[in-house]
Amino acid sequence: MINMESEKKIRIGIFWLVCVLVVLSLGGCSSRARDMEQVSKEERIVIRFSHVVAESTPKGRAAKRFALLVNERTNGRVEVQVYPNSRLYKDGEEFKALLEGNVQLIAPATAKLTEWFPEWALFDLPFLFESYEEVHRAMDGEIGRRLSDLLLKRNMMALAMWDNGFKQVSANRPLLWPQDFASLTFRIMPSKVLEAQFAQLGAKTVAMPFNEVYSALESGMVDGAENPPSNMLTKKFYEVQSHLTISNHGYLGYVVLTNRQFWESLPEDIRKVLEDTLREVTQWEREIAAQENEKDLELIKKSGKIQVHYLTEEQKKAWKEALQPVYRQMEEFIGKDLIEMARKL
Repeated sequence: MINMESEKKIRIGIFWLVCVLVVLSLGGCSSRARDMEQVSKEERIVIRFSHVVAESTPKGRAAKRFALLVNERTNGRVEVQVYPNSRLYKDGEEFKALLEGNVQLIAPATAKLTEWFPEWALFDLPFLFESYEEVHRAMDGEIGRRLSDLLLKRNMMALAMWDNGFKQVSANRPLLWPQDFASLTFRIMPSKVLEAQFAQLGAKTVAMPFNEVYSALESGMVDGAENPPSNMLTKKFYEVQSHLTISNHGYLGYVVLTNRQFWESLPEDIRKVLEDTLREVTQWEREIAAQENEKDLELIKKSGKIQVHYLTEEQKKAWKEALQPVYRQMEEFIGKDLIEMARKL
């Protein structure tokens, strides 16, 4: 039986134990407590950013950097949640998710827009651009503005344009001359220009989502594909192809898109932070894209799993001549004036 003196000591001990626990909880979680006091659940804006490539690619790294900077610069008021690698939505599903408000940001390849806006197929034309500088002049100038204005018709807005890089072509035999493509089947993104490009070389095409490409190459469903080195490395396409040609025959870029209704519903101060941060991240992304593709190509070569070929000037000239008819075929589809504007760059 506990006497009064013992009971008093127990009560005092419990009191001090509670005090210590309270102090520890406040000290250890002070930042979280402040965050919750600064931004209520009702005030927090959640932006879901879905994309289909790996986190380690230029696009994946830029999306992550954008999220971190926005969360920091808004003191937690805006939380950008990034879902890479088709974790949330696959190719072909993202647009529906964006328009229905299930995600707020996506960054599809320009070719994915051509189903609704054929003018965007401009960026798929072979050998249209010789350098990143030419691409950026098109993106950031009158061509980019004209293409972006088209998106408003479907309740979408273009917020930025990011680089992936120049495409190289892979297969299980060397591709050095136009005739080497004959009878092969290539995976492409949905694009009339890309269909015409390979048809002009005597090859067939299959349009399929990006997340299915590895298994299609491995199984032999398709014989080859076109990708920048960053995609080839992160998705390990070089492990299921025996030959890679450094052709730089086409450009692959992305458009950061949002739902127009969602964007216009945001407070003006929040929109400004997002826009300013996107401009900064876009510049950074473009710088690392070129660097990463060079580094990734070296890693592919060092793997020893694929033979890498470089086109000679004579071979490159033959490719350009063989693909020239694609421009005439696509004039009505894309717009002759738009093509001429790009060629003048």
